[in-house]
Amino acid sequence: MSKVMLGTLSKMKSTLGDVVEYQLPVGEGLIPLNPLIGKALKLTHTGNIFCDACGKKTKKSYSQGHCYPCMKKLARCDMCIMKPETCHYAKGTCREPEWGESNCMVPHYVYLSNTSGLKVGITRHTQLPTRWIDQGATQALAILKVKTRQISGLVEIALAEMVADKTNWRAMLKGDNHSIDLKSEAERLLPSIEARINELLALYGEDAVERLDEELVNIQYPMTQYPTKISSHNFDKDPVVEGTLLGIKGQYLIFDTGVINIRKFTSYEVSVETS
Repeated sequence: MSKVMLGTLSKMKSTLGDVVEYQLPVGEGLIPLNPLIGKALKLTHTGNIFCDACGKKTKKSYSQGHCYPCMKKLARCDMCIMKPETCHYAKGTCREPEWGESNCMVPHYVYLSNTSGLKVGITRHTQLPTRWIDQGATQALAILKVKTRQISGLVEIALAEMVADKTNWRAMLKGDNHSIDLKSEAERLLPSIEARINELLALYGEDAVERLDEELVNIQYPMTQYPTKISSHNFDKDPVVEGTLLGIKGQYLIFDTGVINIRKFTSYEVSVETS
């Protein structure tokens, strides 16, 4: 093994092609991961964690890579990010109004995807197909474009009464799901929430929700072998993660020794070694 790089982790960067191309950010550098599949890879946590926002050393990571003070003050760490329907921007209580204007008061998509099965989700208009890849979707279809993040959350809640809005990550990692006709599912689901959409149009304007007619997106991941049993690596319990890299799906590195969710360990300082 030879040392490649030392730095803090960030979520993997991905590019959609015939097969998703992944890069691992380590500090200021990027490590191409696809060429490492089938080879030995070792990640060692130094014990240091540096806040993704302010850069200060922190004993514990909050909200995927933040120190406690930043977690409490940054809008991107507020509960409304996880539950967009609770957005309080209109009340004048947003932690960072300018950030909210740039990230929440902008167009969002409502989509259907095939991750561990049929799922509904939402994302900012600039985050497709990245969001789908991060969730390990093998198929995805944008079905609605809406005016703000809050509206996307309100639509998602309505659809979630009929279809899952969470991914079973263990099932997602065990292999590709059977194909789903997402266009037919959209045609089945959307009429069921027509009344709710009409309410949102009346509240937020005729441009609040727009129905889309997009092409289905198919996504293939760089995998040589899917795990039959899922065991997770955790830097908080064992600072060393090593083995043969079998593949990558979502934000998971899949080794012959177990899997690790890179996004979970954002801001953890690691050394990376490869053969």
